[in-house]
Amino acid sequence: MGNILTYSGIVTKVRAMQAKLLTPEDYKNIAALGSVPDIVAYLREKPAYRDILANLDDDMIHRGNIEKLLMQSFYGDYTRLFRFAGMHQKQFLKLYITQHEVQLINYCLRIVFNHYEAPFDLDYKKLFFDSYTQLSIDRLITSKNIEELVDNLQGTEYYAPLKLLRDSNAATLFDYDLALDLYAFSTLWKKRKKVLKNKELEVFTRDCGSQIDLLNMQWIYRAKKYYNMTPPDIYSLLIPINYRIKTDLLRELVECPSLNEFVSIARKTSYAQKYNFDQGYTLERMYTECLYHLHLADRRSNPNSIAVVNTYLFLKELEINQLTTVLECVRYNLTPSETMRYLGGIIK
Repeated sequence: MGNILTYSGIVTKVRAMQAKLLTPEDYKNIAALGSVPDIVAYLREKPAYRDILANLDDDMIHRGNIEKLLMQSFYGDYTRLFRFAGMHQKQFLKLYITQHEVQLINYCLRIVFNHYEAPFDLDYKKLFFDSYTQLSIDRLITSKNIEELVDNLQGTEYYAPLKLLRDSNAATLFDYDLALDLYAFSTLWKKRKKVLKNKELEVFTRDCGSQIDLLNMQWIYRAKKYYNMTPPDIYSLLIPINYRIKTDLLRELVECPSLNEFVSIARKTSYAQKYNFDQGYTLERMYTECLYHLHLADRRSNPNSIAVVNTYLFLKELEINQLTTVLECVRYNLTPSETMRYLGGIIK
């Protein structure tokens, strides 16, 4: 009864928001459109995007501006949930946004490493990050070099790990990206026990652990296929957490001498066995399908828990990623069937 009372309000809120998500039929319709302006016109008829796209001038309709507005749609949904949430739910939402903080810092790292004279437009993120994260965009975009950027992270949890790298005087952009990713997932794994208890902890552990396993598999595959990296170098890339892929199996994946052997070993994992790796699924498709079905199962089995909020935010981010893919495909004049193949099939 306690959980029902605690979550009844926010569950009702999420259901109303979820009703505005795009349907499989919407993706088919969008993929069949002939231009980016046509996609904008279609989305303007959808409740989730009507207001955010209403004031977009015709001469500003291009992919970059639309992607910014799509992200503002996510920020708006997060804000509505945060304002509606109780104290416990707010703690989870703060944990959830960690990966968005890391993405922003990575973006700013590219600005200073590549010596851009002026930073890319981050104004559309400013209100959200100032309100709901540790980061100040105003401080970050004034950074002229890596020394200033790291100093401008003082007061956040990211300062200490990045300061160690900076003080080594030998770190590359890749080193910073890797350090942030490893720190973010390791911290998420540790903090989950402070924020969640009992069944909620079990559910989130399954989602987070599966995501880490699947990311590690992707990174091993890419390191072998595109960079011909040695096992010691590959180990340095991996998130140091094992969930369902235990140490011995992970070692086989890293140390196998060929991609064919990697695929054979990957078939041993529970993910490949369940999500049709033998049927032509790529690792990226398997990643999305696995997490998608896990989140839906969480929501179905735990309808009065943080799983409802977590699943909605996952679905919203997935929708934005799918729309971004469709925009790119239409921009390059791909056929509707080609566009749908890039989407990996409509996720129902």
